[in-house]
Order: sequence, then C-alpha cells, then structure tokens
Amino acid sequence: MPGGLLHVPRVAVVIPCLDEEQTVGKVVGDMKAALPGAEIVVFDNGSSDRTGEVARASGARVIASPRRGKGNVIRHMADLLDADVYVLIDGDDTYPAADSARLLERFLESGVDMLVATRLDSHDAKAFRVFHKLGNRLISRIIALLFRARITDVLSGYRILSRRFVQLVYLRSSGFEIETEMTLQALAKGLPILEVPIEYGCRPQGSRSKLDTVSDGLLIFRCILLLLKDYKPFVFFSALSALFLIASLAVGSAPVLDFYLYSYVYHVPRAILAAALAVLAAISFGVGILLDTISWYHREATEQWKRSLRS
Repeated sequence: MPGGLLHVPRVAVVIPCLDEEQTVGKVVGDMKAALPGAEIVVFDNGSSDRTGEVARASGARVIASPRRGKGNVIRHMADLLDADVYVLIDGDDTYPAADSARLLERFLESGVDMLVATRLDSHDAKAFRVFHKLGNRLISRIIALLFRARITDVLSGYRILSRRFVQLVYLRSSGFEIETEMTLQALAKGLPILEVPIEYGCRPQGSRSKLDTVSDGLLIFRCILLLLKDYKPFVFFSALSALFLIASLAVGSAPVLDFYLYSYVYHVPRAILAAALAVLAAISFGVGILLDTISWYHREATEQWKRSLRS
C-alpha cells in the first residue's frame, strides 16, 4: 500500500458463491495470502454442495445468502458489511487473487470509487465463449458511446468498490447483469472508474459455469435500456419520439398524397394512425424534456450527498 497513507482502510473481500466446492478453498487461501489484513467473506448463495463448509475450513467467514442471484448477494453485502473498501471476486478461481494487493494499491492511489479488473487484453484461450466475448465488447462500446467514457470490460466480476459507492448506489438487478448496472450507476452518478488489465484464466476441469449466453445477454440489454430511461431520459425518449415520427411519416404518406392530388383523403384509417403516431412522438419528446429536468435535479442532489460524505 502507499507509504503516505495515514489511515489503513478496513478491507472486506466478498466472494459470491453458488456450488463452487471445487474452487472456493483456493480462492479464499489466495486472498488471505494476498491481503492478510482483510476480512474474507463468502456469501453462499444457496449452494447444494459443500461450498460453505470448504470456505469456512479455509478460514473465511461464511454468510448464507439464500436469495438466488449475484445482484441479491451484492445488496446483501451492502446491508451487512461495514468496510472502507470492498473487493469483489468470483469463487470460480478464474481471476488472479494474487493481483489483489496490486489492484488495491492502484485503487487507493487513484482515489476512484470503482476499479474494474479487465480481462480482454490477456486471457486463457479457453476462458471465453465466442459469443460472451463478442457480447461483452458490444455492450461495453454501447455504454462507452452513451456515457462518453472509456469502458472495455463491463462484465468483469473482479472489482474494488469504495465505501462511498456502496452508500450512494442502490442496485436493482438480481442476477449476473449486476456488473453492467454497477458500471452504469457509477457513470450516471459521476463516480470515477479505473480499469486495470489482469490475466484471466479458465475454469478448472470439472467446474461448471452458471452463465447462459442468450438469457444473460438479454438481461444485460434490458438493464441498459432501463438505466438509460432513468439516467439519460432525453436520449431515450428522443429516440422513441424519432421512431414514432418516422412511422407517422411513413404511414401518412398515402393520405398526404391523396390530398395533394385529389383534395380528398381516401386512406382515412392510415390518416388516423399517422395522426396518432405524430401525437405519440410529441408526447415522447415532451416526456423526455420533463424527465431530463428531473434527472438534473437528482444529479445535483447526488453531488451534494457526495460532498457531505467527503466531509
């Protein structure tokens, strides 16, 4: 840790686990060796094997977290654990626990609220399924474009969070889309993020992944849409308004042509539909302006809360 630090932070290492009997003992042992002063906490998310027993025997504090889903575990963590820094790492032994001291030092030196250990620059050839890697890059680029930030690995489960982040951010996701939401919430609330590359490995033989490419991808895109609606409402509703307007012009072209040629509208149903779509376009645009104003007030309140936490 930096030699100039006057205060040694209380560090909690949080390991969400579901049926990780084979790997959790090594992860706990590696984290204890890398961060000897930290509290190692395994959240057993309803495992059907001996995950909790192995973690406890390895020296971790084990907390039963029966509500299935990684997002539920992270919320449970925020309710139960009191620390200055939270190190999140999966219990599947794919992330290098030995790097945690280096990552923690970077986190403390930089003063950010979230450090993300990125995996895409250096990883085992079998670590990613093809569609998971492509999906990760696509989602990361969408978020980087929307929030004008450099984000490369939005799905990484190896993160360090500040106490301020845990206090300020309410996470709503329940499953693996929680990583995407944490990144989006940090960007929306102006909490600085630092990405640090790591060497990512593959699961040990016999260890099974709980990820599903299609269903998890759909959940992540749904999460992006919902948070875009909440934190970038003008962009969201302006896009919706543009879609309604384009549909209105397409449907209404025939009635307009009727009136131009014959001074009479023969396509009455299409004229009614076009008018309705135009009204929806106007309403969506107005809603976007209204919600964007409310969002600005919310951001101001968040900034005031951040200042109060600093003081």
